[in-house]
Amino acid sequence: MARAGLTTERVVAAAADLADEAGFENVTVSALARHFGVKDASLYSHIKSLQDLRTRLALAAGGELIDRIAAAVAGRAGKDALTAFAGAYREYALAHPGRYAATQSRIDPSVVAGSPALLRTAEITYGMLRAYGLDEPDLTDAVRLLRSTFHGYCALEAGGGFGAPRDVQKSWDRAVDALHVALEHWPHDEGTRPTGTPRP
Repeated sequence: MARAGLTTERVVAAAADLADEAGFENVTVSALARHFGVKDASLYSHIKSLQDLRTRLALAAGGELIDRIAAAVAGRAGKDALTAFAGAYREYALAHPGRYAATQSRIDPSVVAGSPALLRTAEITYGMLRAYGLDEPDLTDAVRLLRSTFHGYCALEAGGGFGAPRDVQKSWDRAVDALHVALEHWPHDEGTRPTGTPRP
């Protein structure tokens, strides 16, 4: 019999803690069953499958991450917003490696479309970038630039990949400065130049 009080929320919360402690790839139904002192079958009253569990974990972690970013960027714009966004992203990625890894996992597009957390992530990210005067498809290109820069830096830092004596924080600050300059001087194509922007 499942332990009294076992719920989907408790299972996902335990999975998040396990991800941070042992790695996202080690989040399994069996591992969580051992944590709760129940048989694997007991958890299937609360989750459909391992994929369902990992998807729920990814959405929960994504919600945590965007909540922190939203709080950091509130009332800010331009470089201040970008710096706050980047800092909150990095802080979460380094403090919660398993949860962060979950946010990078592939999620079914139909699930993404109905996720308030992921929709809010797009709203806040695109809103910040529109302040730089970007429209589509430049917005999507800029989002990909930020995501790949932030993710790559955090992955290398977490794995001890920076061996030079240069302070890692200082390099991060310069990287964010460089992104700000790139966003301010975005290379628009003729067909994507923002309305009202004069040709050179």
